[in-house]
Amino acid sequence: MRMSNKPKEHSLKKLLFGLEKRYKTCAVLAPATIMVEVLLEVFIPFIMAKIIDVGIANRDVAYVLKTGALMIVCALFSLGFGVVSGRFAAVASLGFAKNLRRRLFAKVQDFSFANVDKFSTASLVTRLTTDVTNTQNTFQMIIRMCVRSPFMFISAIIMSFYINAELSLIFLVAIPVIAIPLAVIMVKAFPRFQLMMKKYDALNAAVQENLTGIRAVKAFVREDHENQKFRDAADAVRQTQLKAERLVILNMPIMQMVMYCSVIAMFWFGGNYIIAGKMQTGELISFITYLMQILMSLMMISFIFVMLVISRASMARICEVLDEEIDIKNEESLMKAANAENVAPENGSVCFKNVSFSYDKREETAVLRNINLQINSGEVVGIIGGTGSSKTTLVHLIPRLYDCLSGTVEVAGRDVKSYDIEALRSKVAMVLQKNVLFSGSIKENMRWGNENATDEQIFEACKIACAHDFVQSFPDGYDTQLGQGGVNLSGGQKQRLCIARALIKQPQILILDDSTSAVDTATDAKIRAGLRSTLPDCTKIIIAQRISSVIDADRIFVLDQGQLIDSGRHEDLLKTCSIYREVYEQQQKGSDFDNPGNDLTEKGGK
Repeated sequence: MRMSNKPKEHSLKKLLFGLEKRYKTCAVLAPATIMVEVLLEVFIPFIMAKIIDVGIANRDVAYVLKTGALMIVCALFSLGFGVVSGRFAAVASLGFAKNLRRRLFAKVQDFSFANVDKFSTASLVTRLTTDVTNTQNTFQMIIRMCVRSPFMFISAIIMSFYINAELSLIFLVAIPVIAIPLAVIMVKAFPRFQLMMKKYDALNAAVQENLTGIRAVKAFVREDHENQKFRDAADAVRQTQLKAERLVILNMPIMQMVMYCSVIAMFWFGGNYIIAGKMQTGELISFITYLMQILMSLMMISFIFVMLVISRASMARICEVLDEEIDIKNEESLMKAANAENVAPENGSVCFKNVSFSYDKREETAVLRNINLQINSGEVVGIIGGTGSSKTTLVHLIPRLYDCLSGTVEVAGRDVKSYDIEALRSKVAMVLQKNVLFSGSIKENMRWGNENATDEQIFEACKIACAHDFVQSFPDGYDTQLGQGGVNLSGGQKQRLCIARALIKQPQILILDDSTSAVDTATDAKIRAGLRSTLPDCTKIIIAQRISSVIDADRIFVLDQGQLIDSGRHEDLLKTCSIYREVYEQQQKGSDFDNPGNDLTEKGGK
């Protein structure tokens, strides 16, 4: 994962962008109601002091009952406002988390392949779950505790100074003793929590990789190895979390020490004031109550700072995704055009002009160099090349899944950058190397190609892809539910369904990226014949390892080490291209073309 070391700005304001009005209202009402709760709570010790110093001291039962009733009413209203504030805060924080996850997910959907390459899947999952949850908890704490604690602290300080200003000087000693260690903890703890979140990424990656490849794990009897790998990742999380928490937990004993020392000092000096007649008993009791409120407020403020340190790491990781610059987007001039949404290729011709490409945008690491080729609309072309010759990268440039480093890629005579991205990709159908099917019925998966496709269109596409018969053999037919990734289908069945899904799109350019590698040559030939007869005007680009898959193509392009070394029909390449001829002869020696191991991996100057 290639991540920049330069820190990016992040703020709660940025994360709050786009929060729905009803959640904003709750976010405002939560602190407003908590302030009323605090005022009532701070007023209660003052009433209690009056009961002791006036009612009890003067044996005035009526005063005690009347003032006691007022104290009970204040307590009940304080409790009620606290409950209402909690509800407002919960609604606001949950809405905030929903809004943030939606924005994160939407941003990832807009990522180009290059953007996705910068973040691992496990890291994005952690950011959408753990990091958002941490930020949500902090947001809820901010709109409640960040208001309650300082407001309680200030209100209690005012009341304590009102009762006895000299005794209140104890707080001037206690506050710095708390503040200085807290500041040190905040500075030191942040990088430790950042490291902890990275270890979480590694743990999620281990889990995801294991669950995705569980069949391979069992086939190779690697359960013990995977268990050990998971234990190592989990232990790394534990160690980093322990290191971070070991520093943070120092905050609590410091707070308790200051609290107990303050209470002792309060009893000592307050008792002397009572003996000297400078203070009444009720005032000392209420003063001690205010002391507890002040110290509890300070404790909560310190806890808030600790949580902010933890969530700061999560907020930074979330903002990395939100701030990620999407490198493939519509040109500004196109976005301003009135007919931007109608910009789409008129035919399926493709032209590469001096195209080079690099994943890290550096010329010296280019994986494609000076590619020049022309594909006419409606042609069937094959692309042959050894593993790592960048065949897949080449076709990814056509629908702008990546942008080329230099040169231009044209579709229908126009630079692909001049098209609306959605309009361009709607005319290009790709069957990727890795067959991806989603949870749901077969019919629902087919409608990814066209959400309005009729059953007849689905059946016809599946017949062309040689998938109709095996689908019909299932008890539920096209309503058969697929597991995640289509785990209840064979590799060949998944490939054929993916081809059918692409056909339903009715594209002008169809790209098959080694998409028949798991089917036999007879079925492969039937699929190719069906494609040629049913989509005569569609440009078909077939990437294959087996020459039998492209032998009847109008033209075949041969790639080697990111360069186009030759092109032509099968018969011509046998005469002019020694690499192509060697591979063809090698595959023929296997007595048929079904041996996928005989490819260009060992040939072509590799």
